[in-house]
Amino acid sequence: MKPETLNFFDKVYDVVRQIPFGKVTSYGAIANYLGAKRSARMVGYAMNGSHGKDIPAHRVVNRKGLLTGKHHFEGTNLMQQLLENEGVVVIENQIQDFASVFWDPSIELQ
Repeated sequence: MKPETLNFFDKVYDVVRQIPFGKVTSYGAIANYLGAKRSARMVGYAMNGSHGKDIPAHRVVNRKGLLTGKHHFEGTNLMQQLLENEGVVVIENQIQDFASVFWDPSIELQ
């Protein structure tokens, strides 16, 4: 990968590390915060490469609260289990009451 891509990934990881316990954010919210509004997919690529880096990737979901990255976690329902251990309610791969657990880095990290 190009150095600027790795730098972007590091910025993503810095944001994800700040998501509070019991909260989630979206790929797009992270991209927007980093000034790369149309780069939600790149945030997803960063999450795919985050395993083994002490990144709480389970707290990043799509804009509708769907656990779209769950197949990148070991085990059948590990992403859901990690979220549920933090008090986040997940039914059929979707976070319930998404607005109440959504953390927006553009508001929280000023």
